Amino acid sequence: MKFLQSVAVRVFVLAAFLLGSAPNVGAVVFSPKTFLLSNGMQVVVVTNRRAPIVAHMVWYKIGAADEPTGKSGIAHFFEHLMFKGTKSFPHGEFSKIVARNGGTENAFTTQDYTAYFQKVARDKLELVMKLESDRMTNLILTDKEVLPERDVVLEERRSRTDNNPAAQLYEASQAALFLNHPYKIPVIGWKHEIAALTTKDALDFYRHYYVPNNAILIVAGDITIDDLRPLAEKYYGTIPRGADIVRKRVSEPPQLAARRVEMESPRVGQPGWSRTYIASSYRTAKGNQACALQVFADIIGGGTTSRLYRSLVVNKEIAASTGAWYSPNQLDFGRFGLSVSPRPGTSLAVVEKALLVDIAAVLKNGVTEAEVARAKKKLVAGAIYARDSLSAAPNIIGRALATGRTIEDIEAWPDRINSVTLDQVNEAARKVLIERRSVTNILRPSSSKRDR
Repeated sequence: MKFLQSVAVRVFVLAAFLLGSAPNVGAVVFSPKTFLLSNGMQVVVVTNRRAPIVAHMVWYKIGAADEPTGKSGIAHFFEHLMFKGTKSFPHGEFSKIVARNGGTENAFTTQDYTAYFQKVARDKLELVMKLESDRMTNLILTDKEVLPERDVVLEERRSRTDNNPAAQLYEASQAALFLNHPYKIPVIGWKHEIAALTTKDALDFYRHYYVPNNAILIVAGDITIDDLRPLAEKYYGTIPRGADIVRKRVSEPPQLAARRVEMESPRVGQPGWSRTYIASSYRTAKGNQACALQVFADIIGGGTTSRLYRSLVVNKEIAASTGAWYSPNQLDFGRFGLSVSPRPGTSLAVVEKALLVDIAAVLKNGVTEAEVARAKKKLVAGAIYARDSLSAAPNIIGRALATGRTIEDIEAWPDRINSVTLDQVNEAARKVLIERRSVTNILRPSSSKRDR
């Protein structure tokens, strides 16, 4: 109901960052204002006067990678439970009230954070702040509410993962990509661990993580910091501070062997090949490596003018599509990916070999100054539209703050992307695209012959 599929989340996160983090005139992105409530809750305001509406988001710095061992899926499960009732607003009333007042609302969970959002008319902002702050501390959870919702999540897993070959392959590939780090565990959780979650587990999770000092409030739209401050103080500032949250995660050992995950299913129509490499995130990258990887991804896989598309789709005519992507918005590790789908009549083995030949060539010979300049210009040009989007600012800022970055990091992105050099791009690509640090994924119809 409230869960965004893991594959969809990855696409949304990447697209949102590319739009939301691109620069515009004056080398700034959103020009946000921020302050801290006395209970430790950070508040961010982005004024956007294009329409008399606001986007209201509350982010919690808790995701699937923070879950207790053996309790996989509880972060996403609890996202569902947040739509249960309080004494002031009984079960079902939250969503009904938002809808009756012309608003929309939803939530999502990832490895690193959980976020809840509403979009309403400016004069309804106080109402949704009252609703959201109430469920931060007054949620009523008993077996009557929790256990049926657990069945809902199990059914969600059955329909979205267990019955979806692409989702099953993605889940298996992530489990293979990370040897020890909790990013290997699916956001929705493992079936047998979801089934064992209890009301006590949910309440313990709620009381520990859903506290103001572990949360971020972001409001964007027809409002200023002076307008928002008294409302934030009134509805969120009175909530008691919780225990300090320290995110402790196990480390990832050196990776010494490439892995390969293959899946066949009669439900697969179009075969596909992809490879994912472990990379640094924005928070963990050294120097300008993250921005350099973003430029490199655009050069080799960013649309119909990219190297892979021109080589495999246009010139060799063996692929139906190609792509490259870089996801740097995690607390710990980012991921760099390559993908290709063969044209009908061409085997996966043929397109895989051709793509890897192209990648080897670009790693050996490097990209060019002209390609770097063009990619940077493209990324910069795409940013102009970000400030027109009401949703872009709270999404980009929330993801950054929830994964250890700062407002200054976001606003400095234009300068950092423009400062990327040819040598940085080539060096970053060679450091990340190392086969032993990767997982290759094969998805094919069950009737296909193995063409290794």
